[in-house]
Amino acid sequence: MSSSQSDTLTYVLGALLAAGIAYFMLSPTRDKSSAGGSAEKLSGAEAVLHATDYRKFKLVKKTQVSPNTARYRFELPVPHAVLGLPIGRHIQLMAIVDGKEVARSYTPTSTDNDKGFFELVVKTYPTGVISSHLSRMSIGDTINVRGPRGAFAYTPNMVRAIGMVAGGTGITPMYQIIQHILDNPDDTTHVSVLFANVNEDDILLREELDKWAAKHENFEVHYVLNNPPEEWNGSVGFVTKDMLQKHMPPPANDTKILLCGPPPMVKAMGGCLGELGYVPPNIISKPVDQVFKF
Repeated sequence: MSSSQSDTLTYVLGALLAAGIAYFMLSPTRDKSSAGGSAEKLSGAEAVLHATDYRKFKLVKKTQVSPNTARYRFELPVPHAVLGLPIGRHIQLMAIVDGKEVARSYTPTSTDNDKGFFELVVKTYPTGVISSHLSRMSIGDTINVRGPRGAFAYTPNMVRAIGMVAGGTGITPMYQIIQHILDNPDDTTHVSVLFANVNEDDILLREELDKWAAKHENFEVHYVLNNPPEEWNGSVGFVTKDMLQKHMPPPANDTKILLCGPPPMVKAMGGCLGELGYVPPNIISKPVDQVFKF
């Protein structure tokens, strides 16, 4: 081999090696394990969720909103990334607790209008494994997430009016849909909410809900408490058929009712709505159902 040919071969091999190293260093990786790894480093406003693989997201902010409820902000891989969750769906969180994998579903209160992070508002229950795990997390800790999950998917103006009956933390999937509707000036859907809680301090996201009700003509919210304070303008006790009739849109082909809350409440509401002329909810709800249970 001549000297010039040897120099050329050395140059080509060096270039190929450099290209290989650059590809290895710059290419995003995907974790295939069930426990997941860091989410992909994505360019543009691309979705970071994966339907089957868990991805790790870092807790960057925790705000206490009530004695037993906090707002958790998790960082996405890059500032311009979005979670990529369709409106009306939820995500699944997984953690290793006492050596076992435990998973629960939650609906973020953020939307894809929020870049670089997603947020969850979670009430901690004494027997709640994941909610208790979240409450013990420190800034910088990570949680495993995958999704989307769920059957309901909201599209603008899918119906003329939506009624929502929520109990406790059941407000979170409603909140996501409400926010999406009110952020879209082309969406004229009218939304009515009945929100039931035990005590006034239990009313999650009340400040935001009240602001929306004052600002938007197509949104109204009515509160129900089991243990109201002395001066209380809302309803008292459990949600009744009369309350549904007063605050929900009447049954029609262009109305829909969404339910989310404790199972006994959801079951009771389904029966009351059937008596009021709505198509009773199915055991497993489908998006086309007039009454949909989350």
